[in-house]
Amino acid sequence: MAHTEEALRQLRAALEIPAGQEWESVVRLLLRLVGEDPTREGLRRTPLRVKQSLQFLTSGYRSDPKKILSRTFTVKHDEMVLVKDIDFFSLCEHHLIPFFGRCHIAYMPDKKIIGLSKIPRLVEAFSRRLQVQERLTTQIAEAIDQHVRPLGVACVMEASHLCMMMRGVQKQNSRAVTSSMVGVFRTSDKTRAEFLTLIRSNLGSPG
Repeated sequence: MAHTEEALRQLRAALEIPAGQEWESVVRLLLRLVGEDPTREGLRRTPLRVKQSLQFLTSGYRSDPKKILSRTFTVKHDEMVLVKDIDFFSLCEHHLIPFFGRCHIAYMPDKKIIGLSKIPRLVEAFSRRLQVQERLTTQIAEAIDQHVRPLGVACVMEASHLCMMMRGVQKQNSRAVTSSMVGVFRTSDKTRAEFLTLIRSNLGSPG
Protein backbone atom coordinates (compact mmCIF):
# COMPACT_ATOMS: atom_id res chain seq x y z
CA MET A 1 0.00 0.00 0.00
CA ALA A 2 2.84 2.42 0.83
CA HIS A 3 4.37 1.75 -2.59
CA THR A 4 0.99 2.52 -4.23
CA GLU A 5 0.61 5.78 -2.31
CA GLU A 6 4.11 6.90 -3.29
CA ALA A 7 3.52 6.05 -6.96
CA LEU A 8 0.28 8.06 -6.87
CA ARG A 9 2.08 11.00 -5.28
CA GLN A 10 4.75 10.96 -7.99
CA LEU A 11 2.09 10.78 -10.72
CA ARG A 12 0.24 13.77 -9.24
CA ALA A 13 3.47 15.77 -9.19
CA ALA A 14 4.45 14.82 -12.75
CA LEU A 15 1.03 15.71 -14.18
CA GLU A 16 0.45 18.63 -11.81
CA ILE A 17 -2.84 17.11 -10.62
CA PRO A 18 -4.40 18.67 -7.49
CA ALA A 19 -5.11 16.20 -4.69
CA GLY A 20 -8.72 15.01 -4.81
CA GLN A 21 -9.05 15.57 -8.57
CA GLU A 22 -7.08 12.55 -9.79
CA TRP A 23 -9.95 10.71 -11.44
CA GLU A 24 -11.38 13.67 -13.31
CA SER A 25 -7.96 14.92 -14.42
CA VAL A 26 -6.89 11.54 -15.78
CA VAL A 27 -10.15 11.03 -17.69
CA ARG A 28 -9.87 14.50 -19.22
CA LEU A 29 -6.33 13.62 -20.31
CA LEU A 30 -7.54 10.37 -21.88
CA LEU A 31 -10.28 12.25 -23.75
CA ARG A 32 -7.69 14.60 -25.19
CA LEU A 33 -5.40 11.70 -26.12
CA VAL A 34 -8.15 10.09 -28.23
CA GLY A 35 -8.74 13.41 -29.99
CA GLU A 36 -11.78 14.69 -28.10
CA ASP A 37 -12.56 18.00 -26.43
CA PRO A 38 -13.45 17.34 -22.76
CA THR A 39 -15.03 20.80 -22.51
CA ARG A 40 -17.75 20.16 -25.07
CA GLU A 41 -21.28 19.77 -23.74
CA GLY A 42 -21.61 15.99 -24.08
CA LEU A 43 -18.32 15.32 -22.30
CA ARG A 44 -18.32 17.85 -19.47
CA ARG A 45 -19.65 15.38 -16.90
CA THR A 46 -17.96 12.34 -18.44
CA PRO A 47 -14.97 12.39 -16.03
CA LEU A 48 -17.34 12.23 -13.04
CA ARG A 49 -19.43 9.49 -14.65
CA VAL A 50 -16.33 7.43 -15.47
CA LYS A 51 -15.10 7.83 -11.89
CA GLN A 52 -18.42 6.63 -10.46
CA SER A 53 -18.63 3.77 -12.96
CA LEU A 54 -15.13 2.47 -12.32
CA GLN A 55 -15.51 2.77 -8.57
CA PHE A 56 -18.62 0.56 -8.79
CA LEU A 57 -17.06 -1.91 -11.23
CA THR A 58 -14.04 -2.33 -8.94
CA SER A 59 -15.97 -2.29 -5.65
CA GLY A 60 -14.88 -5.89 -5.04
CA TYR A 61 -11.55 -4.60 -3.75
CA ARG A 62 -13.49 -3.22 -0.79
CA SER A 63 -15.33 -6.49 -0.11
CA ASP A 64 -14.00 -9.09 2.32
CA PRO A 65 -14.71 -12.69 1.24
CA LYS A 66 -13.99 -13.93 4.77
CA LYS A 67 -16.69 -11.63 6.16
CA ILE A 68 -19.18 -12.68 3.48
CA LEU A 69 -18.71 -16.34 4.41
CA SER A 70 -18.32 -15.85 8.16
CA ARG A 71 -21.82 -16.93 9.18
CA THR A 72 -22.49 -20.64 8.91
CA PHE A 73 -25.28 -22.91 10.12
CA THR A 74 -25.00 -26.40 11.53
CA VAL A 75 -27.37 -28.59 9.54
CA LYS A 76 -27.57 -32.33 8.99
CA HIS A 77 -27.14 -32.26 5.22
CA ASP A 78 -24.50 -34.26 3.39
CA GLU A 79 -25.66 -33.83 -0.20
CA MET A 80 -24.53 -31.32 -2.78
CA VAL A 81 -25.61 -27.67 -2.53
CA LEU A 82 -25.67 -26.01 -5.95
CA VAL A 83 -26.36 -22.44 -7.05
CA LYS A 84 -26.20 -22.12 -10.81
CA ASP A 85 -26.71 -19.52 -13.54
CA ILE A 86 -25.30 -16.67 -11.43
CA ASP A 87 -24.87 -13.67 -13.72
CA PHE A 88 -21.56 -11.87 -13.38
CA PHE A 89 -19.70 -8.97 -14.98
CA SER A 90 -16.00 -8.26 -14.67
CA LEU A 91 -13.23 -6.20 -16.28
CA CYS A 92 -10.39 -7.84 -18.18
CA GLU A 93 -7.19 -6.66 -16.50
CA HIS A 94 -5.34 -6.62 -19.83
CA HIS A 95 -7.61 -4.20 -21.71
CA LEU A 96 -10.07 -2.87 -19.09
CA ILE A 97 -12.87 -4.20 -21.29
CA PRO A 98 -15.78 -6.21 -19.82
CA PHE A 99 -16.25 -9.94 -19.85
CA PHE A 100 -19.51 -11.40 -18.59
CA GLY A 101 -21.45 -14.60 -18.32
CA ARG A 102 -22.75 -17.18 -15.87
CA CYS A 103 -21.24 -18.94 -12.90
CA HIS A 104 -22.19 -22.31 -11.36
CA ILE A 105 -21.02 -23.14 -7.85
CA ALA A 106 -21.53 -26.24 -5.71
CA TYR A 107 -20.16 -27.45 -2.43
CA MET A 108 -20.48 -30.62 -0.38
CA PRO A 109 -21.20 -29.64 3.24
CA ASP A 110 -19.32 -31.07 6.18
CA LYS A 111 -21.85 -30.32 8.95
CA LYS A 112 -21.92 -26.60 8.02
CA ILE A 113 -23.82 -24.66 5.35
CA ILE A 114 -23.89 -20.99 4.36
CA GLY A 115 -26.84 -18.84 3.31
CA LEU A 116 -27.53 -19.28 -0.40
CA SER A 117 -27.35 -15.52 -1.02
CA LYS A 118 -23.73 -15.52 0.17
CA ILE A 119 -22.64 -17.41 -2.94
CA PRO A 120 -23.71 -14.71 -5.47
CA ARG A 121 -22.28 -12.08 -3.10
CA LEU A 122 -18.95 -13.89 -3.16
CA VAL A 123 -19.02 -13.96 -6.96
CA GLU A 124 -19.56 -10.19 -6.98
CA ALA A 125 -16.75 -9.62 -4.49
CA PHE A 126 -14.23 -11.27 -6.81
CA SER A 127 -15.71 -10.34 -10.20
CA ARG A 128 -15.91 -6.61 -9.45
CA ARG A 129 -12.14 -6.31 -9.74
CA LEU A 130 -9.64 -6.30 -12.59
CA GLN A 131 -9.55 -9.98 -13.44
CA VAL A 132 -8.74 -12.85 -15.73
CA GLN A 133 -11.38 -15.55 -15.85
CA GLU A 134 -9.01 -18.34 -14.85
CA ARG A 135 -7.99 -16.63 -11.60
CA LEU A 136 -11.55 -15.53 -10.85
CA THR A 137 -12.78 -19.13 -11.03
CA THR A 138 -10.05 -20.38 -8.71
CA GLN A 139 -10.46 -17.55 -6.20
CA ILE A 140 -14.17 -18.28 -5.74
CA ALA A 141 -13.62 -22.01 -5.16
CA GLU A 142 -10.66 -21.46 -2.85
CA ALA A 143 -12.52 -18.89 -0.74
CA ILE A 144 -15.38 -21.31 -0.04
CA ASP A 145 -12.92 -24.11 0.67
CA GLN A 146 -10.87 -21.95 3.05
CA HIS A 147 -13.64 -20.24 5.01
CA VAL A 148 -16.43 -22.87 5.02
CA ARG A 149 -14.32 -26.03 5.05
CA PRO A 150 -16.69 -28.28 3.08
CA LEU A 151 -15.80 -31.70 1.74
CA GLY A 152 -15.41 -30.20 -1.71
CA VAL A 153 -16.15 -27.20 -3.95
CA ALA A 154 -16.81 -26.88 -7.67
CA CYS A 155 -16.94 -23.70 -9.73
CA VAL A 156 -17.55 -23.43 -13.48
CA MET A 157 -17.65 -20.09 -15.29
CA GLU A 158 -18.64 -19.46 -18.89
CA ALA A 159 -18.15 -15.99 -20.31
CA SER A 160 -18.07 -13.79 -23.39
CA HIS A 161 -15.06 -11.50 -23.59
CA LEU A 162 -15.50 -8.18 -25.37
CA CYS A 163 -11.73 -7.99 -25.78
CA MET A 164 -12.10 -10.92 -28.22
CA MET A 165 -15.38 -9.73 -29.72
CA MET A 166 -14.97 -6.02 -30.45
CA ARG A 167 -11.19 -5.99 -30.99
CA GLY A 168 -8.36 -8.45 -31.62
CA VAL A 169 -9.61 -11.66 -33.27
CA GLN A 170 -13.20 -10.27 -33.34
CA LYS A 171 -14.93 -13.63 -32.84
CA GLN A 172 -18.51 -12.81 -31.87
CA ASN A 173 -19.75 -16.22 -30.78
CA SER A 174 -16.81 -17.56 -28.80
CA ARG A 175 -17.19 -18.28 -25.09
CA ALA A 176 -14.54 -19.20 -22.55
CA VAL A 177 -15.24 -21.94 -20.00
CA THR A 178 -13.11 -22.40 -16.89
CA SER A 179 -13.44 -24.71 -13.91
CA SER A 180 -11.99 -25.25 -10.47
CA MET A 181 -12.60 -28.50 -8.60
CA VAL A 182 -11.57 -28.97 -4.97
CA GLY A 183 -11.87 -31.96 -2.61
CA VAL A 184 -14.41 -34.62 -3.56
CA PHE A 185 -15.24 -32.83 -6.81
CA ARG A 186 -11.66 -33.48 -7.89
CA THR A 187 -11.21 -36.97 -6.41
CA SER A 188 -14.65 -38.48 -7.10
CA ASP A 189 -15.67 -39.00 -10.73
CA LYS A 190 -19.25 -39.67 -9.59
CA THR A 191 -19.58 -36.41 -7.63
CA ARG A 192 -18.02 -34.37 -10.42
CA ALA A 193 -20.28 -35.99 -13.03
CA GLU A 194 -23.38 -35.26 -10.91
CA PHE A 195 -22.37 -31.61 -10.68
CA LEU A 196 -21.75 -31.28 -14.41
CA THR A 197 -25.08 -32.99 -15.18
CA LEU A 198 -26.98 -30.65 -12.85
CA ILE A 199 -25.53 -27.46 -14.30
CA ARG A 200 -26.52 -28.59 -17.79
CA SER A 201 -30.07 -29.54 -16.78
CA ASN A 202 -33.17 -27.33 -16.82
CA LEU A 203 -34.81 -28.53 -13.62
CA GLY A 204 -36.95 -25.45 -13.22
CA SER A 205 -38.10 -25.14 -16.83
CA PRO A 206 -41.85 -25.54 -17.41
CA GLY A 207 -43.16 -28.54 -19.29
